[in-house]
Amino acid sequence: MTGDGREEARGAGFAGPGPAGADAVLLGFVRALRAAGVDASTERAYAFLRAVSVLRPGVRADVYAAGRATLCGGPDDLERYERVFAAYFGTAQGSPARPTVRTPPPPRPRLRARDVPDGSRAPGPRDPSGPPTAALASSTEVLRHRDVATLDAGERAQLQRLLAAFALRGEARRSARRRPARRGDVDPRRTVRELLRRGGEPARLRRHARVDRPRRVVLLVDVSGSMAPYADALLRFAHAAVRGGRAEVFTIGTRLTRVTRELSHRDPDLAMAAVAAAVPDWRGGTRLGELLREFLNRWGQRGMARGAVVVLLSDGWERDDPALLGTQMRRLHALAHRVVWANPRKARPGYAPTAAGMAAALPSVDEFVEGHSLAALERLAAVVRGAEAGAVPKAGVGDGAVPVAGAEPWSPMAEP
Repeated sequence: MTGDGREEARGAGFAGPGPAGADAVLLGFVRALRAAGVDASTERAYAFLRAVSVLRPGVRADVYAAGRATLCGGPDDLERYERVFAAYFGTAQGSPARPTVRTPPPPRPRLRARDVPDGSRAPGPRDPSGPPTAALASSTEVLRHRDVATLDAGERAQLQRLLAAFALRGEARRSARRRPARRGDVDPRRTVRELLRRGGEPARLRRHARVDRPRRVVLLVDVSGSMAPYADALLRFAHAAVRGGRAEVFTIGTRLTRVTRELSHRDPDLAMAAVAAAVPDWRGGTRLGELLREFLNRWGQRGMARGAVVVLLSDGWERDDPALLGTQMRRLHALAHRVVWANPRKARPGYAPTAAGMAAALPSVDEFVEGHSLAALERLAAVVRGAEAGAVPKAGVGDGAVPVAGAEPWSPMAEP
């Protein structure tokens, strides 16, 4: 900590970034908040960038205060903001802490410091001991686009902290229930009761409006041998869906296993341990068609898949007859509101859905997206919430990408 109680951003590869680079780091934080369920609109992102430009982008306390004041729309957003800020920027001595957390924080990611040039001041006892805010955030932004299969142990731990801040809810639908509202249709029953209460004297019209409820989300996660590098990240993604409510999760491999109850633990590590004990077919083969038929016969046709958003997270490798998978996918498409398929292999250069199972399933898929990285899972969450896959903005393009007042013109950064 410096003398004024603030942490400066120095060293670790983020010295003197251009405005576009600093904006990209801050916009990555905004995208992480959106994935956690915070309604960080484009207007709020613009206000956040302007507030940081007036303060200091490399000072942890300033970035924290600017984001808390501009990106949080209500009390429900504050806890999510704390979680995402700690996961994205790391923890440091003197940083704001949640009063409800009594366990010691997880170990900080350590960055390798560069050699300081001759003549530069050596760090004193009052200098910050944690990693610089901008450098750690920059490494997190790079991590968002890394393939999960290529991460080392430290990067996987950082990925797990970011996934723990996820919030996944289904696309909103208009329900038959109504609730009192200031605008909407006249509620005749409440209006008449109000007239009777006043003895027949004129009274204000009472109104009501339909309630929007999220659609059920059903996730079928492939845990076969070909999906082993991605299974843990995808199940943690499913854990966020269960934590958000109205979600069902099944694992598919050589057997169909319902793991919704195991994923209901609030602690992600406890949930993963419970799933590991409940699933008997880790790293086995793949029988997509047969297991999809079992799901539809036992659960889907009875109501679980009706009107739901069904997400299959698999590479599409099929050991059995692919014609059976095509038939069951047509059944699923007729029941569900929307069928989404996330394939981690889709991001590889030159990929084409030539696998027999994938080719048989694609005609019945509404959205075919990637699932190999944190950024891809963020886009998948947006698709589940109702966005079209082609309309979901990539990193830095149309995703709250706005210029900072007083800075150089901002230019969109292409996704790696």
